[in-house]
Amino acid sequence: MNKEASDMEKVRWGIIGCGDVTEVKSGPALQKAEGSELVAVMRRNGALAEDYARRHGVAKWYDDAEALVNDPDVNAIYVATPPGFHREYTLLAAKAGKPVYVEKPMARNHAECQEMIAACEEAGVPLFVAYYRRGLPKFVEIKRLLDSGVIGDVRFVQSTYTQPMRAYQDGLEPWRIQPELSGGGLFVDLASHALDVLDFLLGPIGEVKGFASNQSGQQKVEDIVTTSYAFESGVMGTGVWSFSSHKHLDLNEIVGSRGKLSFSTFSGDLRIESADGTVEEVEIPNPPHVQQPLIQTMVDDLSGLGRCPSTGISAARTNRVMDELLRDFYRA
Repeated sequence: MNKEASDMEKVRWGIIGCGDVTEVKSGPALQKAEGSELVAVMRRNGALAEDYARRHGVAKWYDDAEALVNDPDVNAIYVATPPGFHREYTLLAAKAGKPVYVEKPMARNHAECQEMIAACEEAGVPLFVAYYRRGLPKFVEIKRLLDSGVIGDVRFVQSTYTQPMRAYQDGLEPWRIQPELSGGGLFVDLASHALDVLDFLLGPIGEVKGFASNQSGQQKVEDIVTTSYAFESGVMGTGVWSFSSHKHLDLNEIVGSRGKLSFSTFSGDLRIESADGTVEEVEIPNPPHVQQPLIQTMVDDLSGLGRCPSTGISAARTNRVMDELLRDFYRA
């Protein structure tokens, strides 16, 4: 940790890109976390930045990222833009010597992640990534259960996520399905959460094999990805993410020698099944501002009071896995 970070009395955040994700998930959390304050926001559309600042009680607003980064009242930067801008703004913040919190996925590809990590390491500033499930009570509890051996030795993992195809008018596609902005399609936006959660629960994924395709013939991005992979620990895994199926399904199953844990990536359900047939179903709701627990770990990290579990190093591993799965699709 650099001297500036360790000497902070309060982490005073500036947001680059105060769009939808910051309205409830993160912006209020930056204000409510202990030892944290949101002091400035920026959007290229100054009127929207001013409106956000007024509605959220933020003192300053900008329409220029460099001006926000160089504001002396701002000592930490939150990059909440689409991934296509994460590298640019992370390097800008690192050059100014300010810690960076960047939205997920960390970047469009693993190479950009490596550049961001190197720039922050050279500047001596921390780099955090918004894989906020690492701080949510449900996933903290799942990790505790796994570490306690409640299902024995973990053998394999299965992840399934499906949803119907969404229709968009030509020219009005959201940034999440514009590879030049997002790095891919909805797989990159949504599956990154599941892949990072599994990294958090079971450690890094090693070898990865899989396929990506566009089965619907719509849009220009992948709408199905299948994979088989092996964790460095020896646990095996499979996954399928389909975005042109008949209904919504969100299920992860971690199977062990003495039981199984079943849970979704995006809701609060958790099912614990023992070898003797005993089943316990638990609902662990999310807090009102889902990023607040992770943000608190970052503030504590910057204040020398703890460690944040979601860093550039851990987040880059998820980008590496996604690169492996999408490489042949985009090469074609």
